[in-house]
Amino acid sequence: MTVIQVRMILHIVGAFFMFFSLSFLPPLGVSWYFGDGQEEIFLLAFALVFLLGWALWMPVREVQQELKVRDGFLVVSCCWIAISLAGAVPLVLAKQPVMSFSDAVFECVSGLTTTGATVLVGLDHLPASILYYRQQLQWLGGMGIVVLAVAVLPLLRIGGMQLYRAELPGPMKDVKLTPRIAQTAKALWAVYLGITAACAVSYHLAGMSWFDAICHAFATISTGGFSTHDASFGFFNSPLLEGLAVGFMAISGINFAVHFEALRRGRFALYWRDSEARTYVGLLVLFTLIVSATLWQNGLPFRESVREGLFQTVSFMTSTGFTTADYSRWPAFVPVLLLFSVFIGGCAGSTAGGLKVIRVLLLYKQGVREILRLIHPQAEIPVKLGKTPVSPRVVEAVWGFFSLYVAVFAVIMVLMMVAGLDQVTAFSAVATCINNLGPGLGEVTANFASMPTAVKWLASLAMLLGRLEIFTLLVLFSPAYWKS
Repeated sequence: MTVIQVRMILHIVGAFFMFFSLSFLPPLGVSWYFGDGQEEIFLLAFALVFLLGWALWMPVREVQQELKVRDGFLVVSCCWIAISLAGAVPLVLAKQPVMSFSDAVFECVSGLTTTGATVLVGLDHLPASILYYRQQLQWLGGMGIVVLAVAVLPLLRIGGMQLYRAELPGPMKDVKLTPRIAQTAKALWAVYLGITAACAVSYHLAGMSWFDAICHAFATISTGGFSTHDASFGFFNSPLLEGLAVGFMAISGINFAVHFEALRRGRFALYWRDSEARTYVGLLVLFTLIVSATLWQNGLPFRESVREGLFQTVSFMTSTGFTTADYSRWPAFVPVLLLFSVFIGGCAGSTAGGLKVIRVLLLYKQGVREILRLIHPQAEIPVKLGKTPVSPRVVEAVWGFFSLYVAVFAVIMVLMMVAGLDQVTAFSAVATCINNLGPGLGEVTANFASMPTAVKWLASLAMLLGRLEIFTLLVLFSPAYWKS
């Protein structure tokens, strides 16, 4: 890697620090409004992170160099790691809650990656500004901080496509909604902001305070799952609010590019024409029926079975992680089924985690094709999405991703067991982190507060790998990457 490329990367990372420091100003305003005494914390964090960014950016501010594809991977990885550390600053400085550096980084990474796992207890008694800040982290991470920066920072229009492709989730990253990548990023963020506003207003009209409505809208649309209450969404005990949450979680699990096209053309039939969206909705219905029927068969009243089954299924499969009941007490296979549903996750280009429906769909179609080839060895059988043949390169990339996903999952799980976790806890901890879900099984059903420090760092790594879809981060460990 040339000196010019290193300087360009420092240029962008420094700009990111300065850009991210602005995220401390809204919670500063919340602290002032509620008078919770955290103003100095956020003001000091703003100054520290901004000055650090300025110190990195100032010596290389005149550098202008087009980024190559491989530079995008390094920039995106560096930016996510950097802001994960920078975002922990207010949590480390805060007097309430008192958090170690490891806990603060874990909480920040969990927020930014929209995982929703937490080490905090007693949320109902924390300062409003800290609660708001956690929710804001999720919302910023939902559509992607890099995509946001590409949309609003002229500095990052250099090599914007490389950053966009490296950061956006999904196997097909070459489709642009508009001719210019900055316009595409702005379009996605406009849809994201509009749906968030609609969610917040709906929550408020249904009975939430404005504070809770905004905070939970951030967590719902980002499919993050943080809450301002220890009882999560169950705190409100409202069928209407739960119904709204189900709707908005399901919407957030659909590709935002499909939302954009449907809104721009005014043709909502586009949702049905999208094979991934159809499969996603079908799987949500299937899992809901299985979970609800099982709960009903085990003695829960029918209406409660449907209510609990629908909410938890949508919450898990979209990787949101809101809870309204102690699902660990349900029939044994139901929590496992819910946990496995997040392996599928939502659609590519959505805020949901998991493998993504399109990858699972392609894996299934490829498996069917191999069976047919055994029967008809000479036949040419293309893999199709709808009526469109899929490039063999895309199918190969999906298989490569899946293979690496399984390998990374196994390695982190074994390391967690070495750190002292039992098999169930280790498996569910990795599953919930790498799929950006939040709640797990065993000792991490409620939170990660009791986990050893080593497990929290491994979990943070798993969350970043899941959010950056593994390749973006692991490509940096390839010797070929660093060869000129």
